Amino acid sequence: MTEEVIYRQETQDDFSEVFELNNKAFGQDNEAKLVNALRDNPNVFIPELSIIATEKNKIIGHILLTRITIKDKKENLHESLGLAPMAVLPEFQKNGIGERLIKHALDTAKKLGYQSVIVLGHEHYYPKFGFEPAEKWNIKAPFDVPSNVFMAIELVKDGLKNISGTVIYPKEFETV
Repeated sequence: MTEEVIYRQETQDDFSEVFELNNKAFGQDNEAKLVNALRDNPNVFIPELSIIATEKNKIIGHILLTRITIKDKKENLHESLGLAPMAVLPEFQKNGIGERLIKHALDTAKKLGYQSVIVLGHEHYYPKFGFEPAEKWNIKAPFDVPSNVFMAIELVKDGLKNISGTVIYPKEFETV
């Protein structure tokens, strides 16, 4: 890549191109529809955490962090963020776009005052950003997945201290 890649907050003008990006990156439209549905839920959508990567004014990558909760044994709810989805156009993959999207999103989330992020993702990819198996904090997925792919990161020291339980994803995730 010779052109400069710009990372910025998504705007309404980007929505249709982000939809197409997710279609191409995932080979079907489930994630694209998920992004649209999450955007429509003001209780979980945080505009500053819907971030795109552009090159020559073309959107080549997108990442979305939304509000999720962790429900403990006493039914207390603790706020966190869920990273999903992240997409990079196939022809731009393996060039560090996803890596920079993740770093930008985590930095932005920290600046906004969030304490932690949860991800269901590749066990060898996300740990390089500081993600660790969520079971370290006794945080569980709401569905059966291997513990090594369900991970969390503390954005601030002790961001998950005294927090344990089961993650509750927004209802929009049920459609994927």
